[in-house]
Amino acid sequence: MKKLDRSDLWSLEQYAEKRPAFRTQVIEHKKPRQVALGPNATLYFEDRLTIQYQIQEMLRVERVFEAAGIQDELDAYNPLIPDGSNWKATFMIEYPDIDERREALARLAGVEHKVWVQAGDGERVFAIANEDLDRSTEEKTAAVHFLRFELPAHTIDALRGGAGLQFGIDYAGFEQQAAASDATRESLLADLD
Repeated sequence: MKKLDRSDLWSLEQYAEKRPAFRTQVIEHKKPRQVALGPNATLYFEDRLTIQYQIQEMLRVERVFEAAGIQDELDAYNPLIPDGSNWKATFMIEYPDIDERREALARLAGVEHKVWVQAGDGERVFAIANEDLDRSTEEKTAAVHFLRFELPAHTIDALRGGAGLQFGIDYAGFEQQAAASDATRESLLADLD
């Protein structure tokens, strides 16, 4: 998937005009790109459109219009766009209660290394977590992680051949598993070259 450059972005003024329609488009696009692994863990799969939206929003909020600042945002977010043989996702551990969240994050140190994807009855492919910086310590994990699922060719072939798609977490005391909907499967297949 092609990375974004400055020519793909709107100026702050242009974005102000386009934002309502673009936001609606992105919200609809994101719906099949979310996989709830359980009540407290969700994968949000990124692609070129979701990252373009994220960059445009950051530029808007921070009022960035200078070339160097725009390039900084592109450099920060472009690595989250899939490369054709992988999926990239934001993994969120979500607890509405602050104390419950703090306790869970202390209990789940390293959980980000136990998130997997599986095509049909094939092998589980575990995510590569937080390549930009470590977000966990031995005492706790972060609530947000960035994951890359590097898919072997035979897994991609199986998915293209119609194999079902499942995601899960293989972490003692926090095991989760969810089958992807057909809409999710089709949306994610579009990320693979």
